[in-house]
Amino acid sequence: MLTHLRTLGFIQAAAYAVASGSAASDPEYCRGVDFDMNRPLVVSRVTAPSRVYFVRGADENASCPSDAAVCRRPDYLLPGDLVLTGKTQPPYVCTAYQSPLARTQDWTSGWLPASALAPVAPAPAPKDSDWAGEWVHPGGSITIAKGGGGVLKVDGLQTYPALLNVHTGVLNANVRPSRNMIAFNEDGSRPFDEGTEGDCLVRMQRVGPWLAVEDNGACGGVMVTFTGLYRRK
Repeated sequence: MLTHLRTLGFIQAAAYAVASGSAASDPEYCRGVDFDMNRPLVVSRVTAPSRVYFVRGADENASCPSDAAVCRRPDYLLPGDLVLTGKTQPPYVCTAYQSPLARTQDWTSGWLPASALAPVAPAPAPKDSDWAGEWVHPGGSITIAKGGGGVLKVDGLQTYPALLNVHTGVLNANVRPSRNMIAFNEDGSRPFDEGTEGDCLVRMQRVGPWLAVEDNGACGGVMVTFTGLYRRK
């Protein structure tokens, strides 16, 4: 049966918003959108006129990704769906998808044809009021409040339901937006660009009505990530 990911919660055991380890470094693997200190997250819209099928990678079949029938997965997206995009293996792009309106943390990652996607430009000059509010996402929320002198206070809580317990992640930072972006290292007391391995690193952008968030996977327990598209509550 064909699967549209916006209406049916399809999730692979290895599907995760932020790729890590060998999956991030191997150009033929797509297990999520890899975090890059020097490359802010890119949100893209499906612009194909009809459904777009995910494509298997080399970890699933040695001859993939390609346009061969054996490489086409049953899950697909529809025109207008938004995905997070990462590394490329022309003519394919590694993507991670989760509907901003989903109630559960159902991520699906895989290769999509680059020709079926178009990047969505972030807001060019967000004001403090554009950031402020409570933003919700499957598994958690982020609250951004105005502070003095152009500083914004960011508080977030994200959970991941593991088999035996619930893993959590917390954000608590004071930061001044710069270059149309909120970017911080831990609590915001150290510059984002000076982040080291193990630090909680977060970037945020306004993309259309959404708050696009990415982290490096070090902001909470195992499998916890704030990465995704948030809607204002």
